[in-house]
Amino acid sequence: MNTILVVDDDPHIRKLIKLYLENSQFSVLEAEDGQKALDLVEHSKVDLMIVDVMMPRMDGIELTEDIRRYLDIPILMVTAKGESIDKVKGFQAGTDDYLVKPFDPVELVLRVKSLLKRYNVSLTKVIQLGDVTIDLATLTVSSYEETVQLKKKECELLFMLANSPGRSYTRTQLIESLWGIDYEGDERTVDVHIKRLRQRIEPFSSVTIITIRGLGYRLEYK
Repeated sequence: MNTILVVDDDPHIRKLIKLYLENSQFSVLEAEDGQKALDLVEHSKVDLMIVDVMMPRMDGIELTEDIRRYLDIPILMVTAKGESIDKVKGFQAGTDDYLVKPFDPVELVLRVKSLLKRYNVSLTKVIQLGDVTIDLATLTVSSYEETVQLKKKECELLFMLANSPGRSYTRTQLIESLWGIDYEGDERTVDVHIKRLRQRIEPFSSVTIITIRGLGYRLEYK
């Protein structure tokens, strides 16, 4: 049974979410602020977090940034704010999905199931290109001589490109696959991640990310 940590300072929201999750056979932990959530994560196994943005002591953005420094689990951010800038901040902090209050609890459960499925599938996958290994479970790219630690989105991006060497992906395809179709940020987000990713994989000369002018990117392996 998967354990979901619900982090929200509103007890009524927590109760509602808990009811629907438990009816869907999930185990639920609760925290009323980010600091208590960190304490729970440190001492309990958590498979996914549902995080409210506006909370006392530590808000959802700060909590997500802290969690992403040492733990790779799906995070669904929930907030009363629907402005694009809040979504951008959430995704930049490392959230996997975003839901705006008031939300349909049934949709929330569906998104939780989708995130867990995507996460569990990704953790079972390792791509091997010659002596280069891309591992989503450890967020690393490695060879016999060297191992480089990647950030979550960097590793997901590399994994997607490496899954079909030589195939070109548009920026839109990459955005929708890795950030979700509801992502309202700029497509330049992809360019920024590609730039950082290229720097990180420099030690692995057999793997190259090529820019397709006016289209997107592809990975080449030699």
